Amino acid sequence: MKLKLNDFDQGLKINLVTGGAGFLGSHLIDSLMESGEKVICIDNFFNGNLDNIQKWTEHKNFECINMDVCNQFSSKVDRIWHLASIASPDLYLRNPIETLNISFVGSYNMLELARKFKAKILLTSSSEIYGESNFNILNEEYLGNINCFSERASYAEAKRISETLFFNYKNIYGVDIRIARIFNTYGPRLSFRDGRVISKFIYQIINDMPVQINGDGNQTRSFCYVDDMIKGLRMLMESEYSKPINLGSKEEISIKDLAYFIGKKIGKNIKFQYCSSLNGDTIRRKPQIDKAYNKLGWLPSITLDKGLELLINDIVKNK
Repeated sequence: MKLKLNDFDQGLKINLVTGGAGFLGSHLIDSLMESGEKVICIDNFFNGNLDNIQKWTEHKNFECINMDVCNQFSSKVDRIWHLASIASPDLYLRNPIETLNISFVGSYNMLELARKFKAKILLTSSSEIYGESNFNILNEEYLGNINCFSERASYAEAKRISETLFFNYKNIYGVDIRIARIFNTYGPRLSFRDGRVISKFIYQIINDMPVQINGDGNQTRSFCYVDDMIKGLRMLMESEYSKPINLGSKEEISIKDLAYFIGKKIGKNIKFQYCSSLNGDTIRRKPQIDKAYNKLGWLPSITLDKGLELLINDIVKNK
């Protein structure tokens, strides 16, 4: 059954989730719907997958609209979760102009909507805005170091311009903003095809392919399980904190060790295929999350060991 927006019960808060059929967006929708919330999902399915939200499509509290956030949208909403972007490395490397356009125009449209209806609005920004750094741990005060001519810059600069738009709407119009700088997140529904390292490694190892390593594999990352990330986003939205805040895991691992770890979990020996380093790929990326703990009371609770076990079991179950 296709619902109309005015079919929503009056008096209950309405959540708008852009990019809601994507990896993170669909998990957020699950959490909101399971809490008895009203949800409107906007997605043009460039990144997203209808299967991710299929179980809600007939629910009376849910509406899915197939549209691009670069197009204007107007309906009374109370909270906007602005997740729409091209986050897949494989996609943004092939579509840099579209990546920039979606973040700027999409953020502008959602901020205008928030301004019009006095809605609270949350942006999922990214650790990519920090760029290359010599710091061991990245905190929110670091202003970033990005080569705007690198092949990875379109995504990082897209998130930076979104943050700038958000702060100007707050300063000029008083829009109630939240900004989450998300570090590497993984879990079920992360596409094998989008180029993010955990899903890529699992796909290659399951299929007895060489594990492709960019550079020497000694670069490190910190990986947060999706359930923890969704809790962090919801706690941030409910808070009064309007400055950028890091959300991610403090558990750091090298890319090469990650591959060995996944191979052990799957029960297969692995072999490596070394490729050239990506231009602009930072050596270390680990978040300082003191603000998330002090301002929100949030800490991730699912270890990489447990999270990979949950993800691999999900993949095997749905194979």
